[in-house]
Amino acid sequence: MDDHWIPDDEWRTIVANVPIVSVDLVIRRDGGVLLGRRTNEPAKGYWFVPGGRVLKGETRREAVHRVADDELDIAVEIVESLGAFEHRYESSDVAGVDSKHYLANGYVVDVVDGQLDPDDQHDEFRVFRSAPEPCHEYVRAYVDAASTVNW
Repeated sequence: MDDHWIPDDEWRTIVANVPIVSVDLVIRRDGGVLLGRRTNEPAKGYWFVPGGRVLKGETRREAVHRVADDELDIAVEIVESLGAFEHRYESSDVAGVDSKHYLANGYVVDVVDGQLDPDDQHDEFRVFRSAPEPCHEYVRAYVDAASTVNW
């Protein structure tokens, strides 16, 4: 079992009652941005940046590196911090909870090692040089805030 696994009933209580602190990775690649098409809620079916929650005792920068390594099988270098964003969804991947709220911290990163592997939240990864359809508004906000990324 993962040391950071939260039992389903406790996770349901957390999602129903508090925002989730997370990091999102705007991955620069081949002159564009690497996005994954989401297979689960929230934002199912949208092209979105990879990301994950920040664990207790972990800095946001440490979370960036862990998420890249554990979830994507890559090592990254942080290029730019984009700050915090409010992400509110009217859907959730948690049974019995109809919305999800994130305090998402965006980071522009470059891949320094590894080959991106598919994960359980995306059915495909692709590099885009302009916003694809359907591209989630939160991805557009990250790119607009970034000084090191252009679409």
